[in-house]
Amino acid sequence: MQWSVFVLILMGQCSFCLCRLYEYHFVGENKTWEEAQTYCREHYTDLAKVFDMTDMMRLTDSASNQGEAWIGLHNQNNVNRKWLWSLPGVKFNDSETKWDDGEPDDVTYPENCLGMTNHKWYDVTCTTTFPFICYDETNQTRFHFINKKKTWLKAQSYCREHHTDLISGLTQLNDKEFKAEIESEEYKHVWIGLFRDRWRWSDESNSSFRFWDPDQFNDESNKECAMTVSNGKWSSDECNNTKHFFCYDDKVILINKSKTWEQALTHCRENYRDLVSITNLRQQRWVEDVAKKANSSYVWTGLRYTCTLGFWFWITDERVSYKNWEKHDEMDECNMSGAMATGGKHKWFKKDAEMKFNFICTER
Repeated sequence: MQWSVFVLILMGQCSFCLCRLYEYHFVGENKTWEEAQTYCREHYTDLAKVFDMTDMMRLTDSASNQGEAWIGLHNQNNVNRKWLWSLPGVKFNDSETKWDDGEPDDVTYPENCLGMTNHKWYDVTCTTTFPFICYDETNQTRFHFINKKKTWLKAQSYCREHHTDLISGLTQLNDKEFKAEIESEEYKHVWIGLFRDRWRWSDESNSSFRFWDPDQFNDESNKECAMTVSNGKWSSDECNNTKHFFCYDDKVILINKSKTWEQALTHCRENYRDLVSITNLRQQRWVEDVAKKANSSYVWTGLRYTCTLGFWFWITDERVSYKNWEKHDEMDECNMSGAMATGGKHKWFKKDAEMKFNFICTER
């Protein structure tokens, strides 16, 4: 049975390439933000959302004109401000914080950025100037204390230009290397990568990525719709003004029917392209937004185990290099496939392929 399934997969429609889960489209028509949103929803999926710097490069590459153009971010004054980490993919957890006594107090409204002293947090206005701490995921030295006083947005820009981002999340803040670095410095009042805002994406996704131009953006103005500007960063304008705009087209399709893994595979290949593969954090977050709308506790993905050869593989032939397994789900058995939880932290689970779940396909 296991070997026949493996042969079935190899004889399927695997493209042997990295397939994008979404595409950007630049529309050179002048429309208000709401008109642009309607156009994108009618012709594609929605106004563009952005997950990280890789997305930003793809977005700007999709346009010959690098001037002002609407994206899908807008300020919703009727919602509560939400705390977010600057580094894409790091999620804020209310139960895992290091607030100083009485914080956050918002005493000088609006205090939307996060300062830290002696490892304790406090909210402060974003235009205050402090030294700051950058994180670098590509450098042997991952944490860098920058002894230059900048506003929070300029500190973020500096970290993204010279490293990866402002230090973000408790995993980084509790890292032994970081603690050794910061204890060796004479520091008081530094920026870290936590901020809060009322800006939300048109499709209601959870992306925390912001790319504001610190010299042009003013969060307290009445300019409540986001746009790209000539340098590729973002600013905002009044939503009734007309501009060109960016749409995105989602290639990820949730099927709200419960099937076995093989039935799901057949359905995807007959009607779309294949079961979804997830090869990096950006794709994981993109699929999470789709998975949370499922009717089952898990959704099938294109992850399969071959007990004949003894390894997990994506049916589209990508390597299983990025992993998001539930850490207590360690057993590998024949006839197992990978399913993503539709709630919680959206971890991957090893499930009997005869179980029936909703599933996610990718379009051709």
